[in-house]
Amino acid sequence: MYFSSLIFMFLYLPVVLGGYYLLPRKYRNFFLFVVNLVFYGWGEPQLIFLMLFAIFFSWTMGWLIEKYRSRRRMAKGLLAASVVVSLGMLGFYKYADFLLNILRNIPGLEGLPSVGITLPIGISFYIFQTMSYTIDVYREDTPAQHNPIAYGTYVSFFPQLIAGPIVRYRDIADQLKDRKETPDAFADGIRLFVIGLAKKVLLANQMGVLWDNLWPSASENGLLGVWLGAAAFMLQIYFDFAGYSDMARGLGQMFGFRFLKNFDYPYTAVSITDFWRRWHISLSTWFRDYVYIPLGGSRKGMGRTLCNLLIVWFLTGLWHGASYNFILWGLYYFVLLAFEKLFLGKWLKKLPKAVGYIYTLFFVLIGWVLFYFEDLGHMVSYLQLMFTMDAGVLSGHARSMLLSYLPLLLIAIAACLPVWKQWYFKLSARSRHCWIETVVCAVVLLLCTASLVSQSYNPFLYFRF
Repeated sequence: MYFSSLIFMFLYLPVVLGGYYLLPRKYRNFFLFVVNLVFYGWGEPQLIFLMLFAIFFSWTMGWLIEKYRSRRRMAKGLLAASVVVSLGMLGFYKYADFLLNILRNIPGLEGLPSVGITLPIGISFYIFQTMSYTIDVYREDTPAQHNPIAYGTYVSFFPQLIAGPIVRYRDIADQLKDRKETPDAFADGIRLFVIGLAKKVLLANQMGVLWDNLWPSASENGLLGVWLGAAAFMLQIYFDFAGYSDMARGLGQMFGFRFLKNFDYPYTAVSITDFWRRWHISLSTWFRDYVYIPLGGSRKGMGRTLCNLLIVWFLTGLWHGASYNFILWGLYYFVLLAFEKLFLGKWLKKLPKAVGYIYTLFFVLIGWVLFYFEDLGHMVSYLQLMFTMDAGVLSGHARSMLLSYLPLLLIAIAACLPVWKQWYFKLSARSRHCWIETVVCAVVLLLCTASLVSQSYNPFLYFRF
């Protein structure tokens, strides 16, 4: 079930909100836990059992780790078992067939069968949440949650279950026990949900259509047509994922939860390091806190720092999918970040910010080409077309698509900038104009609904991760 589906917006969500606020406060976590399972099992109910196992196992391990904390060896063994089982689940469901495909290239192993399993939706996100919980309990960063329903609500909470953000238990532990739902917070949640919905439906989907119309004919589109297509995908993936994250945060607020921001205008970054402080913040900070820093971070010399970066970015690429292109994408960012650590970062600070913007956008754009094409041959061909003029500058087809989508492209580019946020704060400060915000929100919701009714193109790119 997608947040941008009509059945979610006009059936599931109203029913859940109504039930939630009609119930006494002490029953609300249990109610959320049940409706979370309904949401997750919609269409594929068998997946519920896998998530329930992950919840029960990690909850039990957290309780045991806390119980035996004074016996460090026992606690460390329990933590290791928890991490191994969690990674084993993720590895089996996400990477088993990929590994078998690699092994089939070895003489004598050509006949290895495929596992043939479907990737459970959201497993990369909820496994990372359960792992962060047990690690934090071991580190004494948070007490163990003794109520299995409260813990199950945390792991399975439907707004962030499918595609993040990756929420740390310690960040919402108090909210699970005692949260305050207010009319103002509820209204803010609706506005944030509508903003995210608009990013997804009005911008990401349209940029996706433009990309899908351009990349199959890339060899005929001309140099600018190839770059236009890549830019369309660059905008699509941002508004797709940032839109989902905004919707998740907005839904959380409707139920009294506050999630941390997952995107902070990443396309205004002035370096690749800055970009990754702004893009998918919950994932990058997860790898920082649970992989990079435990490995030693940047405290043990440049050689060790680069080695730690290599491990983190190999794993970051692999986290996104069982495919060579994702690994290549992760290693690509390792190289860029390593250069910035070594010397490039210092140079960029001395140059005008405009240089940093151009540098970052250029390399991020190239990175999205690596990210998109699972077929390495198609990837190389597209990259070659970006730097040759064999098909001219701009074909008639590409020109036609550019003219058709130019207004939306300009709106999408403007929406990548914080100027809208600044304008919003100025408007909000003038309380007498608050009705304008409500009217705009209602109009945008109507436009999104009309768009959803009339179009069939409505993917969520990060659902496959």
